[in-house]
Amino acid sequence: MFWRILWRLLYASRGRLALAVIAVASGAAVCAALLNLNLDATDKLTREFRVLGANVIISAAQDGDAAATIDAGTMQQIEQLRLPEIVAAAPYLYLSGEADAGANRTAVILAGTWLDEVARMNSWWKVEGNWVSARDSRSDCMIGEEAASRLGLIPGQNVKVVYAGREATLKVAGIVTAGSSEDSQIFIGLPLAQELAGLGERASLIQITARGSATEIEDVIRRLSSALPGVEVRPLRQLAQAEGRLLERIRGLLFGTVILILALSSLGVLAAMAGLALERRRDVGLMKAMGGPVRKIMRFFLAEAMAIGIAGGICGFIVGMALSEWIGERVFSVSITPRLIVLPATLALMVLVSLAGALPLRLLGRVRPSDILRGE
Repeated sequence: MFWRILWRLLYASRGRLALAVIAVASGAAVCAALLNLNLDATDKLTREFRVLGANVIISAAQDGDAAATIDAGTMQQIEQLRLPEIVAAAPYLYLSGEADAGANRTAVILAGTWLDEVARMNSWWKVEGNWVSARDSRSDCMIGEEAASRLGLIPGQNVKVVYAGREATLKVAGIVTAGSSEDSQIFIGLPLAQELAGLGERASLIQITARGSATEIEDVIRRLSSALPGVEVRPLRQLAQAEGRLLERIRGLLFGTVILILALSSLGVLAAMAGLALERRRDVGLMKAMGGPVRKIMRFFLAEAMAIGIAGGICGFIVGMALSEWIGERVFSVSITPRLIVLPATLALMVLVSLAGALPLRLLGRVRPSDILRGE
């Protein structure tokens, strides 16, 4: 009987209830889109940030020796930690040497590193030619745009690098344009740099690319500091803090918009329910005259409100997923993946909004059957 009466009530007021469903669905679409963006876009944005390069540096403890180095075996300890936030890591050994291209000779900084990891950490670099894919290459190198210009080099030509009386002839695989100090450096394999320096398994520092918010990156730094005594682990503050601030502002904007939309949706339901309450006065008066308790009568209207919330939530979720994909591509330039976990969250929010908007129906409990039966 309950469901038959509820269906009759819904069908009889289908026009006004349709407006309430549209109001809820509109709010649900925006809320679902923003919640999905918060779950998916911010995670993908942290990945996109990773192309900006390293944001954590490991170096020798500061003891007044600017040329202090660390054991390159530290990389093995970092790999053994298996921290999921670490996307890429590369040791660097910097040498102040010379480069000779035959007709031209100039002083340069030789950066010995794992070139395959550097490619992952700095995928935004513009490279004319090719990356060196071999981590321990002793025959190829990458050269910065400024250094290549001074030496008159193009990809495919050879350059001789010299340090402390030791030298090596390398083929230029690619010319790097980074827009920073890297443009004046020559990147060679770490084993070759260690051989030129005669230092053995040593490195000047280790650069790490870690993903996550500023808080998560700080947590990575704490764990690395605990696991690697005797070295200094520090963030590149400017990059890490900029990422954290941007992500926090995005989240704040998304949640602030969700709250505003929920309030507006509730007002839309409130307006529809206020009109519905006036229409239902006669029905309620008749039910009460037949002995129906107020609680049972109010259940019908609460069930109506829940039906509005569920119907609007489902419709809004479908539209919201499409909307989130569009916003992701247009605003954040990332592909957004629909998250099914957003559906129950959206339904719960919309049911709460509908129940809040159904407050005018409480006034129906004050209807006196005698007034209705007299036609007042």
